[in-house]
Amino acid sequence: MTGWIGISLGDATGIGPEVALKAVAAEVSRDNTRYLLIGDTREAERVRQRLGLNLPLEMFSGYDRPGRCFIANPSAESLPADLPAGSPAAARAAVAWLRDGAERCLRRELDALVTAPVNKETIIRTGQPFIGQTEFLSELARAGRTAMMLLGHDGHGRWLRVALATVHVPLKSVPKKLTGAKIELAIELAAQACRDLQLPRARVAVCGLNPHAGEGGEFGDEEIKVIGPAILATQQRGLDVVGPLSGDTVFYYALRGDFDAVVAAYHDQGLAPLKAVAFDTGVNWTLGLPFIRTSPDHGTAYGIAGKGTANPSSMIAAIRLAKQLAKNKR
Repeated sequence: MTGWIGISLGDATGIGPEVALKAVAAEVSRDNTRYLLIGDTREAERVRQRLGLNLPLEMFSGYDRPGRCFIANPSAESLPADLPAGSPAAARAAVAWLRDGAERCLRRELDALVTAPVNKETIIRTGQPFIGQTEFLSELARAGRTAMMLLGHDGHGRWLRVALATVHVPLKSVPKKLTGAKIELAIELAAQACRDLQLPRARVAVCGLNPHAGEGGEFGDEEIKVIGPAILATQQRGLDVVGPLSGDTVFYYALRGDFDAVVAAYHDQGLAPLKAVAFDTGVNWTLGLPFIRTSPDHGTAYGIAGKGTANPSSMIAAIRLAKQLAKNKR
């Protein structure tokens, strides 16, 4: 059976449409995957022509039609050309495209959804409550047990896979938000991610919150009171878990292969080392959804949008991961 990968094109005034079309053009000859781009038809055609891509893009009229690359616009009207960066119209459209892709996945019409970048600030300014695509999709799918994993490899093929126990919260709020339940969930989902990737093992390291993992309580007691008990609880359920380990060394050991995934206590603790290692190949994978969702690990990059210089490497990596997971699932 030929698989279908959906790609929501994100904020049309950012680089989402550009990297999506570049990535599909690069991937389409690798296998027989079929692609459904979800976004503005006219804008996609403008981008395709501007980039000079040899990518046949057909209007979508059904999953039984012959062809490889299609585009569908769930909105009745097309976006105007040359919208300014951060346009409210583009922000509203981006959310509509994201919702449409997720609903197609929930109806099992698509094997996976790859989401191009949106801008949280511009979406919020349109009056829509929005924390991030991960949270939006979790709510839409009524999935209460999800987590964000970022993964990528360096130039030597060494991988980092990082699951976050807390995500988009202020740093001052992390100690209060970092509960045992969230740590256990991140550990469980990280271990399941290793199995979904069909890795030979699923050894998970867990970061401490404080410097030197609290130094036995000298620099904070979250490791003793919260993180350590959560690790013990997952170990007792048979998971291969180590920690809490100092955040300043654990990623070194993970990169050399001692661990298959790392659970970070907060956003920048996990994403800073991941992006240092795999800035161009990093992928955002939402764990715990009832469908596969991946995304490039970068933003809308308004400053270079429309210039044709955006690097599609992260989008290509996100598409390849989605295809790998879909194949493993089948």
